[in-house]
Amino acid sequence: MRAENNGTSRRILCVFPRYTSSFGTFEHSYPLTDGVRAFMPPQGLLLISAYLPKDWQVKFVDENLRRTTKEEFEWAEAVFVSGMHIQRQQMNDICRRAHEFDLPVALGGPSVSACPDYYPSFDYLHVGELGDATNQLIEILSRDASRPDEQVVLTTKDRVPMTEFPIPAYELADVKKYFLGSIQYSSGCPYQCEFCDIPGLYGRNPRIKTPEQIIAELDRLRECGMTDTVYFVDDNFIGNRKAAMDLLPHLIEWQKRTGYVVRLACEATLNIAKRPEILEKMREAYFITIFCGIETPDPDALKAMHKDHNMMVPILEGVHTINSYGMEVVSGIIMGLDTDKPNTSEALLAFVEESRIPLLTINLLQALPKTPLWDRLEKEGRLIEDDGRDSNVDFLLPYDEVVASWKHAMAVAYEPEKVYARFQYQCDHVYPHRLKVPVADEMKTWPNIRRGLVMLRNIFWKVGVLGDYKRVFWKFAFGRIKRADIEGLIGCTLIAHHLITFARAASSGKQNASNYSIRLREAAVPAE
Repeated sequence: MRAENNGTSRRILCVFPRYTSSFGTFEHSYPLTDGVRAFMPPQGLLLISAYLPKDWQVKFVDENLRRTTKEEFEWAEAVFVSGMHIQRQQMNDICRRAHEFDLPVALGGPSVSACPDYYPSFDYLHVGELGDATNQLIEILSRDASRPDEQVVLTTKDRVPMTEFPIPAYELADVKKYFLGSIQYSSGCPYQCEFCDIPGLYGRNPRIKTPEQIIAELDRLRECGMTDTVYFVDDNFIGNRKAAMDLLPHLIEWQKRTGYVVRLACEATLNIAKRPEILEKMREAYFITIFCGIETPDPDALKAMHKDHNMMVPILEGVHTINSYGMEVVSGIIMGLDTDKPNTSEALLAFVEESRIPLLTINLLQALPKTPLWDRLEKEGRLIEDDGRDSNVDFLLPYDEVVASWKHAMAVAYEPEKVYARFQYQCDHVYPHRLKVPVADEMKTWPNIRRGLVMLRNIFWKVGVLGDYKRVFWKFAFGRIKRADIEGLIGCTLIAHHLITFARAASSGKQNASNYSIRLREAAVPAE
């Protein structure tokens, strides 16, 4: 589906902002790869690019790969931008640069949809998902591509059904330069966790695409060069369990048809461990990772944040159940909760040791607009507007004590020995449960072999020779080499190096303690 055209053709420049250095974008892994420069292709701008009228010309720039050029701004008649809170500073910078060329700039995406007041400089604010607001914006620009006299806010009231979404314009993105591929199956989540803004932004009744749409998008990603892992960016892959079960047989057949070249990953609530019928199909579809918002191992805290569904099964039992299907668990963890105690960081570290989860995104609590947490803390007078803090929450424990606990948890959890021990556990007890798949012919080609050799060279030199934890690395590496598990060696080392490097910066105070913090910082590596 495309927007209707009234006969006017426009030139639209879609610009995706750089990420501020973040635990979850794995930027420290990129130098070990064969040319990866960014995290995932941005779904929002690529979807809008595909939705624009057929006769409109579109250019796409991801500033995580390179900076937008003067010539591209001169070519454009309007600029579209989208992003998340962590990209706020960079979004405003793109707007400033576009205005130097007197171009109208429209901003959409999750950050502006939650906090329109963050962006007073933009000409158009698109609040909400693809829908009637999008059509209004297109109609306005069709009539007049000059900058409006004052900011125009367009809010979606009638959303385009996801079954009518076009395939995102993956062909505009250089997908081979991304760490992961991305695909969206659904929008919305049925749960109402106190800290989460997803239900407020996208609703509690998940909207879904058809299996045929997903297969077509996967085929397009493959046509564009994606051969590694594709991440389902849904708020909750099992938000609609019946729909997930309907999709999985299609994914299984697609994997058989394409030779299991692509691995799949997703986000889901931990109660997926109660659904063996789903886990078994996910294993057959070659899902290898599930991100679960565990948040905390403390039952009292889970109850307080209305995440009771995490207690449908004991947390460690749930993790081990998912592991038994060959899927590694990645976990979200929150510190700074009202239920936290002075020893919370030690309890968390004990959980890390017992769960053997290699990757946990440990954040300080941040109150986001459009969440029950924001409403509650606002009533209690516990929201703090201070861009110099790592959180906008007035914790019940002293602020400095909470930040110190976070730094301690990051430092200890990501000591090289501990990280590699957890990955060793995955290699010994989790990965062997994965589906045994044949090696596809395209994986035996010289370009693919060369790619692996380049990554091995980078890993051996930058970690094994120049790294300061080389003994830990080589102990792990020799074990993988003995078992001819080069894939495991590369995959684990890429992630481990990022975790260790980022955690060191975090524990020394050089990184934000929350991915959602309003404490603005420049990206670590500016786009070239």
